[in-house]
Amino acid sequence: MNYQTGVVRSDEATDPPNSDQKATTFQLISWAFFDWANSAFATVVQTFIFAAYFTNRVAASETSGTMQWGNTLSIAGIIVALIGPVLGALADQGGRRKPWIAVFTVLCVISMASLWFVKPSSSYLRLALILVALGTVTSECAMIFYNSMLPAMVKPDNMGRWSGWGWSLGYAGGLMCLVFCLFAFVKTENPWFFLDNDSAQNVRAAFVFAAAWHMLFVLPLLLFTPDTRSTGKSLFRALRDGLQQLRDSIRRIRRYSNIVRFLIARMIYIDGLATVFAFGGIYAAGTFDMNAQQVLIFGIALNVTAGLGAAGFGWIDDRIGPKHTILISLAGLIISGTAILLVHSTALFWTFGLILGVFVGPVQASSRSFLGRIAPEHLRSQMFGLYALSGKATSFIGPLMVGWITAWTCSQRIGMSATIVLFFIGAILMLAVSTSREKVSG
Repeated sequence: MNYQTGVVRSDEATDPPNSDQKATTFQLISWAFFDWANSAFATVVQTFIFAAYFTNRVAASETSGTMQWGNTLSIAGIIVALIGPVLGALADQGGRRKPWIAVFTVLCVISMASLWFVKPSSSYLRLALILVALGTVTSECAMIFYNSMLPAMVKPDNMGRWSGWGWSLGYAGGLMCLVFCLFAFVKTENPWFFLDNDSAQNVRAAFVFAAAWHMLFVLPLLLFTPDTRSTGKSLFRALRDGLQQLRDSIRRIRRYSNIVRFLIARMIYIDGLATVFAFGGIYAAGTFDMNAQQVLIFGIALNVTAGLGAAGFGWIDDRIGPKHTILISLAGLIISGTAILLVHSTALFWTFGLILGVFVGPVQASSRSFLGRIAPEHLRSQMFGLYALSGKATSFIGPLMVGWITAWTCSQRIGMSATIVLFFIGAILMLAVSTSREKVSG
């Protein structure tokens, strides 16, 4: 049934079972705890502890390690971009999301825990990169199914706050897991369980703990959050029908032109955000002469403000709509980001950096709620698969721009201005996106 016109289309599948049965507050909190759980991989492995351990103690040199790390994450991103839409279409045809979340979560947890076997030697380099790639792909794939559950569980006028609260829990969970790992294992002379520092057992134990953290806090979603009923199709038939659904959607792309415009806009401004994450620490160290510990503290503080921003703007999203929330957040990122590039005082860098963090969470959370509102019900998972693609397909552009401009001008400040350009282009493109669900006729 068409959302606005009431026209039944021959190519449209039935709406997901139970799509009109909204979840209770407890069930929604259980859903949101997936963000809390999943962020352990991004924070402990991708961003802070394992990334530093790999480049400093596993790779042959810091320079080669940085290149290999970047290449591995890029390859993993390409894999997610390629398989994400297929997995989403498969879920639309199969009905259920939670079994897929469980499978990809278990694979991610296994890859995290297996990092224990990566000892501080270059002979373990290949194992390290394979496990990180596996964890990245499975973590991102689980997010596709997790994101697509939200629209069926809440009314549209509550979607913004729950998306924001989920993102906020993600920042809080990742931060708490990181802090615990630092003080219990990494940054102490007497790590828990009498682990040996010389063979990096204290550092490697942090990955096992993060894996356990991830698995433990996914359980509320798997146990208590409602799922749509199975369509009864076999895996083979669901895959076949899902591929056909994806082909039909691509062939009739004009029907979903508004979603395409949104995904292109998001692709640009998320590129800017990813570049800030990738080069923020490098900029702080190079331009403001901050040491590794200061950069770590700044990163933790940035996560705090991002979490607070995501939680607070969730209410604003429901009140003024996700499109306006995204545009306000992009304006905040442009203004605070420009200030960071102009100031020379470390105190002002901290001030505007933390202000920038306030707008990081909302632009991500409201992007999720926006797609949840405009995506056709029978194509939700597929659209969130394309959403994953839009976050990965051009993720190399921002870093390349920053690297080239910095090399050409010999200035980190000018190089980082590329992120402001990406935010600005994304905002301009977002202005052309409608807030209405697609009108699709037969």
